[in-house]
Amino acid sequence: MRWKNLRRSRNVEDRRGMSAGRGSSRGAGPRGTGMGRGVKVGGGGMLLLLLAGLFLGQDLTGLVSGGPGLTQTQSQSPRSGSNNLPANDDAAQFVSAIMATTEDVWTPLFQQAGKQYQPPKLVLFNDGVRSACGFTSSAAGPFYCPGDYQAYIDLDFFDELQRMGAGGDFAGAYVLAHEVGHHVQNLLGVSMSVQRRQRQVSKVESNALSVRAELQADCYAGVWAHHAHKQMQLLEPGDLEEGMNAAAQIGDDVLMKNAGRRVRPESFTHGSAKQRQEWLYIGLKTGDPNQCDTFNSNT
Repeated sequence: MRWKNLRRSRNVEDRRGMSAGRGSSRGAGPRGTGMGRGVKVGGGGMLLLLLAGLFLGQDLTGLVSGGPGLTQTQSQSPRSGSNNLPANDDAAQFVSAIMATTEDVWTPLFQQAGKQYQPPKLVLFNDGVRSACGFTSSAAGPFYCPGDYQAYIDLDFFDELQRMGAGGDFAGAYVLAHEVGHHVQNLLGVSMSVQRRQRQVSKVESNALSVRAELQADCYAGVWAHHAHKQMQLLEPGDLEEGMNAAAQIGDDVLMKNAGRRVRPESFTHGSAKQRQEWLYIGLKTGDPNQCDTFNSNT
């Protein structure tokens, strides 16, 4: 990807190196719910924990859907703004550049729809972090918290993608764009609507709604890539293949197979490899957010 000469986003907050410990979350409601909180959503998010759960034969996702808050044990303020990111930290500079492209893509798309885009903040952390959605360990992977309009990532996750055979710049950019896709859903009211419906239905139906939300975020990631390349000539030969490969490697069916478990579609929360690739491709091909209506599609 041609990203090194792009502008950097100022909506990046660096919390790496800040010691943290679990503590009580005062005023917290039911796990992953409550006024101003919300349920964490993600693309690469849940990946590592899902794998652990598959190996142990139990659902561990509840461990990162809220829970105890994080108590910071250092008093320094987070390093915020792209100017404070280390110039020699390629991973940090990369995510800052990609976040800037998402701002440059979604701002005019929202304007065309008669709406105003409010960019999310991307928080860099290691080990664990507290958000409006509760405490989250790095093991959960990247995630978006609707309660505070922020995306979170431990940059070591890119190394994990590489070990899974899903490495490459565009693979990492796709993960970030997917989380921004959840932010778009939040701004449009989709996230709240899905969460409200999930509280009214069975576990299987709730999982199906989660899949539809995740696939829409995949489609929005494709929309971003379509316009980012059109505006900035961002993509290079091989990038699209990296993205499609990453979408496949983090499909629920592939994760289950790789963990030696039986594939159970009723347990999917993010979609199969085929579904994730198909919806990423729809966004890439059309560049039209209106084509990302996963909730009224049989695909």
